[in-house]
Amino acid sequence: MALANPAPDYFEPEDGMFLATLLIVRDLARSREYYERVFGATCVHESSPLIMKFFNSYIIINVEGGPTDDKPTVQAKAPADSNTLSCAMNVRVRDIRKLYEEWKSRGADFLTEPKDHGTEIRCYLRDPDGYLVEVGQGL
Repeated sequence: MALANPAPDYFEPEDGMFLATLLIVRDLARSREYYERVFGATCVHESSPLIMKFFNSYIIINVEGGPTDDKPTVQAKAPADSNTLSCAMNVRVRDIRKLYEEWKSRGADFLTEPKDHGTEIRCYLRDPDGYLVEVGQGL
């Protein structure tokens, strides 16, 4: 397993565990380019699965495929319909308007501008496979 950048906290979490997001995608290279360009994520593992460090978390990206010995009846599939929500990444930020403009300039396709919902301001974008990403800021 070759690492582009050492990630000792990924393979040996400092506090014994951490939470990461797994995305099943159709094209690893396309997803890597998107998360590097738009999110500014850093690749720490090059091949399947692709592992991207994003601030204090990781996005684990793998391609579609059939069952494996540890999940013998499970098919890994990217979302069939980007308008049906089954899971979403949630990114919390301090300045949503600044991030909105920054990511938009990098090619992010937001559904709307940030909207004030009383206790938070939030907006959503989709990645190339249709995964919904919520970006929110508390008020």
